[in-house]
Amino acid sequence: MVLAAGGTAGHIEPALNLADALTQLEPGIEVTVIGGETGLETTLVPARGYALRKVPAVAMPRKLSTDLLTVGPKVRKAKNLSGVILDELDADVVVGFGGYAALPAYLATKKRECGLVIHEANATAGLANKVGARFADSVLVSVPGSLPGTTLALPLRSSIAHLDRTSMRASARDYFGLNHANPVLLVFGGSQGAQHINAVLAESLQDLLAQGIQVLHAYGNKNQAPELTPGYVAIPYLDRMDLAYAAADLGLTRAGAMTVAEVAAVGLPSIFVPLPIGNGEQRLNALPLVDAGGGLLIENASLTAEWLTSTVLNLVKDSNALQSMSQAAAQHGVRDSATRLAAEVLRVAQQYQGKKGVTRG
Repeated sequence: MVLAAGGTAGHIEPALNLADALTQLEPGIEVTVIGGETGLETTLVPARGYALRKVPAVAMPRKLSTDLLTVGPKVRKAKNLSGVILDELDADVVVGFGGYAALPAYLATKKRECGLVIHEANATAGLANKVGARFADSVLVSVPGSLPGTTLALPLRSSIAHLDRTSMRASARDYFGLNHANPVLLVFGGSQGAQHINAVLAESLQDLLAQGIQVLHAYGNKNQAPELTPGYVAIPYLDRMDLAYAAADLGLTRAGAMTVAEVAAVGLPSIFVPLPIGNGEQRLNALPLVDAGGGLLIENASLTAEWLTSTVLNLVKDSNALQSMSQAAAQHGVRDSATRLAAEVLRVAQQYQGKKGVTRG
């Protein structure tokens, strides 16, 4: 099995979650990840125990420029290198989650006896997945309509898919040094943090703490470390998201596809602040969960310290509202998506095993 993903945790994490599910279903299976040369995959993939093969990630220009003249040769070079890797591994199937590093691997399957499965996480499909979906054997989407395909939520890590927030709450709070009595607001902005959310939280922090609200804050590796104070736990990166979700009563976060899938599955009421750049896909990611009653949505420019303080206080003091939001989120979430995706990948792989000579041309 070859998994093609790179760049951000939003592409890499679901690939690794699928890898875990595949090895559980078929313990002898060989899984290799094709990724870029500089993205988070260079650390996340080896840390999970999987082999990583690197190809150049060719960024596509967003507008007409002379950069377009160099894209074709760069893509061909990366495709050829991906093809060499597929041949060396005698790959049965490539599974892609998008990103510039994934596109060469998709293209390399076209002239090879190798299946292709695409999973699109966002409400607005990325360029790599749009191209790959045209000749893929199977296409799955988290948000209906992003690409023609079968709807299936992103694969989750086992520790999150099987998380019982209630039974884990006490030990999770002990892990982060939080007390058991006061409510906890979990603040995170994806793998890189979120500067605007960090700034607004800094303005409202003392008011939240004064009202007895504890804050667990993942501020991002590239951002300045905040000053610590009692009731406020700040760390650059959360490597135990399961415990963070278990410790929290309410979340404040961006709306990346993986984040939305995880908070829905574990039933964590959340305030979503979509990233204000790109194609608006983060807002679209969160809308189905928000419409179901599992969260709130506020635009980045509208998030102020005053709004945050009043909204958080009103929510954490209303246990019925939090419980209702939690139930709505959990009903919207899908916990077994990794196993279901693994089964589909194995189905496609089996079509090519023993049938060498079958290509898509």
